[in-house]
Amino acid sequence: MFHGQKRWLYIAVPIFFFWFFGQIDKVGISVIQTDPGFLSDLGLTGPDKNAKIGLITFIFMISYSCSNIFWGFIIDKLGARKTAIIGLLIWTSTMVMGGLSTSYEMFLFSRVILGIGEGMMIPVSGKFISNWFNKRELGRAQSSWITGNYLGPALGAIILILVISTFHWQAAFFILATFNLLINIPLFLFLSRNTPEEHPRISKEEVNHIRQKDEAENTQSKQFFAKEYRYWIVWFGNLMSSFLFFGISIWLPTYLVEAKGFEREAMTGITSLSWLFALGFVLAGGFLADKTKRPSLLAMILFLLTASFLTIAVIAPNPIVAGVSMGLAMGSQGGMFHLTNLFIVKFSTPETSGRAAGLMGFTNIMGGFSSYIMGWVRDLSSGDFGPSIIMLIVAATLGFVAYLFMIKKEGAEYHLSNTLGNKVTI
Repeated sequence: MFHGQKRWLYIAVPIFFFWFFGQIDKVGISVIQTDPGFLSDLGLTGPDKNAKIGLITFIFMISYSCSNIFWGFIIDKLGARKTAIIGLLIWTSTMVMGGLSTSYEMFLFSRVILGIGEGMMIPVSGKFISNWFNKRELGRAQSSWITGNYLGPALGAIILILVISTFHWQAAFFILATFNLLINIPLFLFLSRNTPEEHPRISKEEVNHIRQKDEAENTQSKQFFAKEYRYWIVWFGNLMSSFLFFGISIWLPTYLVEAKGFEREAMTGITSLSWLFALGFVLAGGFLADKTKRPSLLAMILFLLTASFLTIAVIAPNPIVAGVSMGLAMGSQGGMFHLTNLFIVKFSTPETSGRAAGLMGFTNIMGGFSSYIMGWVRDLSSGDFGPSIIMLIVAATLGFVAYLFMIKKEGAEYHLSNTLGNKVTI
């Protein structure tokens, strides 16, 4: 069973649950912050309420983004497996701390430490994927774990609402900590290793398959990722993508309840559907990236779709159309996150992938800025979401323009790869 395919069990499965529960930890606050009990207990009231709510994600994302760089160096030294376990222990303890918080300041502190603990997720995943999968299957490998990134919040929104309705908002944090202790940590301990060569159950044939290089890759030596100008275009594009994705995802439940008048059950349904949209874009993006070999072109299309959906959300008079359009805009950017991780592997080596992913992960800092700025702009606009959404449309346009500068070289590489492939076939 799984002969020659065990990498999908030993690596893809732990990383799937890693992100499944990690994303519930990260973005579950978007659902929790709609709970009146949570807002009352932590003093989130008054004319600056929205800015204070936005600050929760802002301070988390600052910590999360800065620690990405730190973890990138740690991973290259300790390996992905040890780093994942250390990070999981840190963020498990902070989930307990969040549930025990009795003040806004204490809760903010728990989010700072949570950001440090979760900051290793992108570098760890990038390192595992780079070490364990052949270059020709990167799209599928990335999709296998990014699926957890979006399926987690899709189901998590429902789980969190049920837990909060049945118990209290604190119980949501305790349950998430339990998931880490009983599922995530054991999976990394017992299934994973840093490289396939270290794993006692991986055959030599599978290792040879993983290490096999194609002709196009053999014709060119890969320079240090920081010297590749396209890496920095992707870096800027991910700044815009982070601004869009976290701005929409963090405020979507509040937008549905306060701006469009949805009841909690309807809000939960559309929120979950939005994360399923993201999952759909991820799976489609993984397939098309492997099929077309044109990830830059796909990125441009996704930014264009995001701007279009956001525009519909602004002008649509029907609340359902507006809400679903916001969900589709978020989903489009879910596909962008997947493409960004493909670029990280493309422009780095197994030895530098941790640092490349860590530096790219720093761009998530813009997600924190967007959550806070949107809250602040809402307070200035008497709760109106319109100005904030227009700001997001501008960010999507900038992302589209950035990827224009990668199209020409990507096209040349595509034709070179096809030419070499035809020669091999002949």
